Amino acid sequence: MNDALVLRADEGAVARLTLNNPSKLNALSDAMLAALLSALDEVAEDKAIRVVILNGAGKVFCAGHDLKEMQAARSDQDNGRAAWLDLFARCSAVMARLQSLPQPVIAQAHGIATAAGCQLVATCDLAVAAEGTKFGVNGVNIGLFCSTPMVALSRNIHRKQAFEMLTTGEFIDAERAREVGLINRVATGDLAEETMKLAKTIAAKLGSAVRIGKQAFYEQAQMPVAEAYAYTGEVMAVNMALDDTDEGIKAFLEKRKPNWS
Repeated sequence: MNDALVLRADEGAVARLTLNNPSKLNALSDAMLAALLSALDEVAEDKAIRVVILNGAGKVFCAGHDLKEMQAARSDQDNGRAAWLDLFARCSAVMARLQSLPQPVIAQAHGIATAAGCQLVATCDLAVAAEGTKFGVNGVNIGLFCSTPMVALSRNIHRKQAFEMLTTGEFIDAERAREVGLINRVATGDLAEETMKLAKTIAAKLGSAVRIGKQAFYEQAQMPVAEAYAYTGEVMAVNMALDDTDEGIKAFLEKRKPNWS
């Protein structure tokens, strides 16, 4: 297998990014975070890509941060805290990049997604999981409350469910994750095929409209209702002004397929 920490494979307008350190359960080490951020920056500039799938090599999706690497910083009394702050800042930058990416990102989870791995799933725009996948923010079991994963988790699912996961350290299965809104779908067949089917459905839409919509989705979610309506009204006006949107509306009215550029 290629020794790159993040592999990229394109299928039409869909880019698949694979966390590629299965011997360490695809842990978000310093090097993995740097590789993932670089891969995301690269795909963001690729106008041919309309959807991104994020998955993990080996038996699991992602087991969170590299605890051995984190623990090593403890021996440096002068710089240990600074190293931890830097790590969490860089991890947060990766999470923010996932949501600022022009293309929708689908997490394709299997095995386990725990701590910062669960944070990855919660941060992606959409998520599909294999049957039997386990999700958890179980740092509390070793005395480390999953405070940064909590940010994404508590913005995906009901607060009481999130707090229960955070304080008990217990896993939930894929079906429960779908019920509470952490993932969209549980794949009953081939996980990669079912994820790609969803990706291609989205990729078939007008890319410029989806890019506009993704940005607006996260922006309006932080606003009071009146401000959100004013903002999204402006967004829709910008969207309406696109030539391809004009073509899409004409095609609908004329009962034909749009001929988008």
